[in-house]
Amino acid sequence: GLELSHCVGSTPLGPAGPWRSGGPCKMKRVRTVFKPEQLERLEQEFLKQQYMVGTERVDLAATLHLTETQVKVWFQNRRIKWRKQSMEQKAAKLSQFGVIQPASADSTDSKDHEEDPVDVEL
Repeated sequence: GLELSHCVGSTPLGPAGPWRSGGPCKMKRVRTVFKPEQLERLEQEFLKQQYMVGTERVDLAATLHLTETQVKVWFQNRRIKWRKQSMEQKAAKLSQFGVIQPASADSTDSKDHEEDPVDVEL
């Protein structure tokens, strides 16, 4: 029965051993799952303003029964998504009018090659 050997790792615990069973390391961040009504409200606020100021964020978090951090991170992620979409829309418009340049052309004159904007802590 050598051909069975590749199934060995498929026990529930996996090969990583017993220490993965949710022991003392409770620090691992669990991805927040937002309820639809929370998301709806967050999206509404985002349409009004892309940046949440401290007090408003506290209020919104309290209203939605979320932590301030969850609201903050949601806004950060939402802004990244929003920027990406508006860039894509711009590109789509340009290509419609047939004025699309090679991707390198628009970044050569601006010297933003040093830092990657996504990594900036807000």
